Amino acid sequence: MQSIPVDMARLGVLRCAGVPEVKFSNSETQEVKKDRDGNPVYSVAVTVRPDGRRISVIEIAVSGQPKGLEAGQIVKVTGLTAFMWSMGDRHGVSFRADAITPLHSTGAQGKGGDA
Repeated sequence: MQSIPVDMARLGVLRCAGVPEVKFSNSETQEVKKDRDGNPVYSVAVTVRPDGRRISVIEIAVSGQPKGLEAGQIVKVTGLTAFMWSMGDRHGVSFRADAITPLHSTGAQGKGGDA
């Protein structure tokens, strides 16, 4: 798989679209997918609106359970990488990040500067 670093500046505001969900390596046995270090892999749906275009939802895989994420919350995605994949006649793009964390200052609260 070829990894492609993603320019985060072009994605606009990123929002969590739902709570993180554990990924399964085998859906029949409910075996949890793990990374190379043995940490469980979670999937987080994130909305992006690049350059004022239509909103899209991307699923981002991250090692370990992300803490404090809620639907609608603005998030910071660190180390986002895209991977091109193909299996037979199917193909697509998957996303992986080093971390997904909530940004606690949202809306008007972030403009006040009250520290």
